[in-house]
Order: sequence, then C-alpha cells, then structure tokens
Amino acid sequence: MIEQKKLPKLRFPSFFEKWKVKTIDNIFERVVNPVDVNEKQEYKQIGIRSHGKGIFHKETVLGNELGNKRVFWIEENLFIVNIVFAWEMAVAKTTKNEMGLIASHRFPMYRPKNDILDLDFILYFFLRNRGKYILELASPGGAGRNKTLGQKEFAKSKVTIPTNIEEQQKIATFLASVDKKIDQLQQKKNLLEQYKKGVMQHLFSQQLRFKDDNGNNYPDWEEKRLGDIVIRAQSGGTPKSTNKSYYDGDIPFLSINDMTTQGKYLKSTNKSISKKGLENSSSWIVPKNSIIYSMYASVGFVSINKIELATSQAVINLILKDNIHLDYIYYFLSDFKQYVNRFVETGTQGNINASIVKNIKIKLPSSLEQTKIANFLSAIDKKIELVSTQIENTQLFKKGLLQQLFV
Repeated sequence: MIEQKKLPKLRFPSFFEKWKVKTIDNIFERVVNPVDVNEKQEYKQIGIRSHGKGIFHKETVLGNELGNKRVFWIEENLFIVNIVFAWEMAVAKTTKNEMGLIASHRFPMYRPKNDILDLDFILYFFLRNRGKYILELASPGGAGRNKTLGQKEFAKSKVTIPTNIEEQQKIATFLASVDKKIDQLQQKKNLLEQYKKGVMQHLFSQQLRFKDDNGNNYPDWEEKRLGDIVIRAQSGGTPKSTNKSYYDGDIPFLSINDMTTQGKYLKSTNKSISKKGLENSSSWIVPKNSIIYSMYASVGFVSINKIELATSQAVINLILKDNIHLDYIYYFLSDFKQYVNRFVETGTQGNINASIVKNIKIKLPSSLEQTKIANFLSAIDKKIELVSTQIENTQLFKKGLLQQLFV
C-alpha cells in the first residue's frame, strides 16, 4: 500500500518507474547573488502574487531609498517564493522579464538541479493542494504576516516526483497547454466584453440605429426621466403596509455581493430573512422581474431580479410601465453607470438617493426598437456567458489534472 502512493492516478504511457520522495535541498540549490547597492543608481524590485498569479514589477527606486534592505539580483528560470505569503501559494518562476531586477531577502530563489528536476513541473506541484500543505507546514505561526516560511524547514520538506525528468516535462507541457487554452478563452471573453461596451455606447448615443423589418427608420427617440416610466420607485425604510406582512416563511435577502457576482439576473441570494425579522426592520419585499438599482456600496450597479426577494434601503426598486422593455432599461442603466458620479450627492460618501435616480434622463426609443436593442445585447451576453462557462469547465478540468497527475 505504501508503494502505491508513489504512483499518480493518471499517468502518460511509456513511463513505468515509481516516483521517489526527495527533500527540497535534494532537488534545488539556493541562488544568492547580493546587490552592492549604489545610492544614485535606479533599481526595480519585484513582488509575487498569491495563488500562483505570478510576478509583478514595482516602481523604480533609487538606491538610497532601499535603506539597509538586503537585496539580490534576479536570474531567469528560478523557482522563487514570497516567504510572507508562501502559505497562500505565492510562488513563481522567474523569466527574462525579471533579468536586471532585484528582490529582497523575503524572496529566496532556487535553481533546479540538472537532470533531477524540471522547473515547470515543480511550480505546478506547488500550485496544488499538496504543495500548499507543504508550504503551510513550513510556515508556522498565526495568520497573515506572522506565517513566514521557515527556509530551513522548507529545505527539509519532502516532495514525491518522477524519477524520469522526461515524465516531469511531459506533465508540465500538458498542463501548460491547458493554461494556454484558459488564457485564450479569457482573451476571447475580454474582447467580447470590450465589443459589448463599445456597441452600447454607440447604441445609446444613437450613432448606431436599427431599422424595422421593412428597412425603415424607427421613430425618433424621446427623452424622459426615469421616474416617468415607472409604476413605482421605492427604497428601504418604507411603511409596513408595503407587503411586509403577507409573506409566510423565510424570504431570500439581497446583498450587494449578490448583484456584483451574478450580474444581469438575480436568481438566488446567499442570505435570507424571517417574516419576523422583515416586520421589525426597514427591509422590504421586491417583486420579481423588476429593476434593482444600487445606491450605496456599488453605486449605479443594476440587476434584474428573477425571484421575489427582500432588501434594505441600500437599493432602489423600479417597477416599469407595461410599454417599457425591462432588459432595455437594464442595459441603459448599465451604460449610464460610467456617468453616475455626476449625480452623487455632496456629503453622502459617494452615494445617490431615490430622488436622484428618478430624475435620471432616459433616452427612450419606440417599444419595437427597445426590443431589438435588448435582444441584440442579450445575444452578446449569451456569448460571454458561454465563454465564461468554458473557462470554468477548463479550470475544473485543470484542477482535476493537478490532483491526478501528481502524488
């Protein structure tokens, strides 16, 4: 049984050797190249993001700004770790981009020993649960900056790796191809989001117009205030008579986080509130298929709630008239968010109130053109959602590989 633990669940064909347990000092050699700091010379330091998100470059400083800090030259193709946040997988690989840059003593560097270790393989090793566990064990102490990586403890840490370096390289290359796919999908999503943003600006400025099914222009747009096109616009703190008492049982309770994470449609909430809690607070019930507009934490953020829910005075709820397309108003207000700071009340810490929201000027096309605009933008959203799902699925695939390709 002990021997079985030295083989991964998933393995490439043509590799049969058992994996071997090695200590960090068996597979790495420390790289220490101190900088003789010149007070008048410029230097650029690096930092490492947690969760394997890579190296970033800091602003250039003069040598005299470094004070007594011990700093070291960075070489390419090294394993480097941030000892302060090693327990959060703040590890990375140096590249040509870091040549000539410096790192403080908080960023020890290691070179893989020849014919024993592939650098990309070991980096992937430390970006999985087992690697995180090893880094945590070598980082005693409390949370945050007290959990500093003990370099002697780290040197004694044990890892299980393939004996054949070609197997390490095969694993690393395969995982790199998955990462490339994730990057390509992320780029595709970014381009779609940029395209959507540009199209919205052209649509709502009327630089881009739709025509009807016969190729004719739609009627000229009207300018109205938001308060003119709603049946009701209300926020928290309203009297109990606003349907607080009829609801029986717990009801989903909206938080701003629900809006920022779910985007266009609110289909669930992380919290709920009891009937008694609802009656004894300034919270109130919002009917489904209406506009939720954030006034406080994320000013100008807008969503459409697909479920009945309770909320607080942090939002205003807009129930639209029958001839107004719900999705059109959602998209208009989403585009309007870039201008919302003009309407912020002085002394309200960057917030807006219900009166200001109702006075927002709306550019309103005919009902048919509203529908065309909403359907067009919804189609783009569906493409973005599809790519987002592909990213999530590929990330889950990679996560599974990280568990099965390693010991």
